[in-house]
Amino acid sequence: MVRKGKEVAAPVEEHPGGGHIVVTAQQSRYALDAIDAPASKEILIKDLSISVSNRELLSHVTLHLVESRHYVLVGRNGTGKSTLLKAIADGLIPGIPWSTRILLLGQTREAGFEELEGLKVGEETVLQYVVRSDRVRERHMREAKVLSDAIEHATDPMAPVRAYRKVSHERLALQLKEAHRIAERRSGARGKLARKELIKFEERFEESKGRLQQDEADIDPTQLSEETHAATDMLTSIQSALEMMDASEAEAKARTVLLGLGFKDDKIDKPMSELSGGWKTRCDLACALCQYADVLLLDEPTNFLDLPSIIWLQEYIRNLTGTTVLMTTHDRDFGDAVAEELIVLRHQQLETFRGNLGLYERERYKKARYLTKMKDAQDKQKKHMEKTVANNIKAARDKGDDKKLKQAASRKKKLDERMGIEVGLKGGRFKLNRDLGGYHLTNRAEIEIPDFDPPVKMAFPRQPPDLRFPGALVSLEKVSFAYPGRKKTPVLTDITLTIHPGQRVGLAGLNGSGKTTLVSLIMGSGEDAVGGLAPASGTISRHARAKFGRFSQQSVEEITAVANTNTKLTALSHLREHCGVEMDEKDARQILGSLGLQGQVASDVPLALLSGGQKVRVALAKLLWPPPQLLILDEVTTHLDAETILGLINALREYDGALLVVTHDRFFMRTVVEGENPHKLAPGVHAEEPEEESSDEEETGAAAGTVYRLVRGQLKKLDGGMDEYEAIAGRAAARLAQKKTLST
Repeated sequence: MVRKGKEVAAPVEEHPGGGHIVVTAQQSRYALDAIDAPASKEILIKDLSISVSNRELLSHVTLHLVESRHYVLVGRNGTGKSTLLKAIADGLIPGIPWSTRILLLGQTREAGFEELEGLKVGEETVLQYVVRSDRVRERHMREAKVLSDAIEHATDPMAPVRAYRKVSHERLALQLKEAHRIAERRSGARGKLARKELIKFEERFEESKGRLQQDEADIDPTQLSEETHAATDMLTSIQSALEMMDASEAEAKARTVLLGLGFKDDKIDKPMSELSGGWKTRCDLACALCQYADVLLLDEPTNFLDLPSIIWLQEYIRNLTGTTVLMTTHDRDFGDAVAEELIVLRHQQLETFRGNLGLYERERYKKARYLTKMKDAQDKQKKHMEKTVANNIKAARDKGDDKKLKQAASRKKKLDERMGIEVGLKGGRFKLNRDLGGYHLTNRAEIEIPDFDPPVKMAFPRQPPDLRFPGALVSLEKVSFAYPGRKKTPVLTDITLTIHPGQRVGLAGLNGSGKTTLVSLIMGSGEDAVGGLAPASGTISRHARAKFGRFSQQSVEEITAVANTNTKLTALSHLREHCGVEMDEKDARQILGSLGLQGQVASDVPLALLSGGQKVRVALAKLLWPPPQLLILDEVTTHLDAETILGLINALREYDGALLVVTHDRFFMRTVVEGENPHKLAPGVHAEEPEEESSDEEETGAAAGTVYRLVRGQLKKLDGGMDEYEAIAGRAAARLAQKKTLST
């Protein structure tokens, strides 16, 4: 889908609470546009600044996207990652060539489609929706149909002429719209020329409109013959364009992508209106992958995907050639697998790194440690030399020795020459004339140690209330369950599971395999159970005094719905309202603050204006008063950035209560359930551990837990943990790729 427009500082709605995106950038008088199509699809924007509602997100940065390279954009929640993607996709950044086809994940749904031969959007199948998402292909297909139907209409010799004039007029309307935008944007001599071209387009458009309304009797035979031939030539040109974009293979490609993203064959041919929100998100991702784009922008593409689909997607993107990919993701393993280059957004600046997040963090840590040691050694040396110089001066003055004064002056000069960076630009010895150009007050560059953002700290009340008497928190014995009307195909069969106090349990499996149903059975069907269910057969016993807390995938949506009904509701007032009169303001502020919502953010900012990550914190605060003996976390990482996930991991490792974790995030499962140290685990980079950490064997939190896989309604223990499940998911993704090869 080609972008709609490119205005230098056009306002765009950012969120329901209001706010406009304003973009400025360095732009040459000869900036390229649709007429001046470049040979390369490389994007280089200098002095780029982006602000929303007077809040600056990017300040005078350089955005450089090399053609066909795959980038991962990382940064904390609220730094402006999604805003940057939206500004690129909506054509707000000047300097990007007009001819560059840019597509943002989710744009296809926003665009809206015309009816397809009387078929309403709500009635079209998932496959039809994905195939029709390619607007360029759809336009060519529509034009080809209009022209071919007219040419084959043997009884009406005027049909090809009418079709030719209709298609030409529609194309001219698009060109006129483009000419308007170019004329508005250009200035000076080029602007004058653009306005002359616009006047010509307007005249041609009026002439074309007149030809459409021309009486058929007034068309002379010569003109009739010429336009009939022109219709045939136009049809041939359109068919060639369709062949070049493999239009005939569009359905096969769409079906392959949908299968890779987890759709079953029967669901692909069902109406789009029957899909839930999560499956519609997958459908949007399929739309983005099924059409050509010079630059593909993916904002959290792994949301709502299970692990086989995530692995399939990462292989698909790694094998994608000819397309520049820029994406954000909270899944560290996925990001590390697809990243050729990292773009780090922090302190309103963009920093690029050739590699992935795991390597970036490790190299940055090594660099900071190396430079810190260098600076400490130089500070020690400088202190010694300054003391020596001071002693020499004192001795020289006491004895009146001029030689000692000259010696002190010489050592003071060396002090300046030796202090500073010791390594040159290429890793060799520092040379002043090569490594420090321009005017400087010192002979060496100062040692600048990379600064690190303070870690995201989240703290839970560590110890849940005492149960008074021992026993398992919950025990399932040969439990089966089937939803009403589907008793012949039970969701769960003979499930046996026991969770003890302090235990860590992980639950993995495909979407739709019954994980949420199992969690609902564990919660029970009591009044205080959230989405609780009762088993069809088998027994479930729960500790009489145990409290269960559940974070579900709908928790954030529920908070959003509540916020929309009361625009003045804040996190503080919502938490106190939920917990009742037992919670005073001090307790509410304390628990929100421990989760990262302090001060005015908790008490003054409306709940509706909080980000997804902040709403996750509010949902967790509601569960932790008082702290439950069993905390169930179902896809809790969806709205969080990588550093916030790390903060949550550290808090969960300190928690003494039992945990039941449902997630497709491999890093999260390995660190929270299996007990691997998150500071030692560098996904995608298995090098030697840092010296300071390798000797630190002290572990906090509970012992390593157990990961189960839910498949075909049965619960199976994974002895190899998440590594074993990743291998199983990898084989499933490979089978989908093989199916693609066979189908092509």
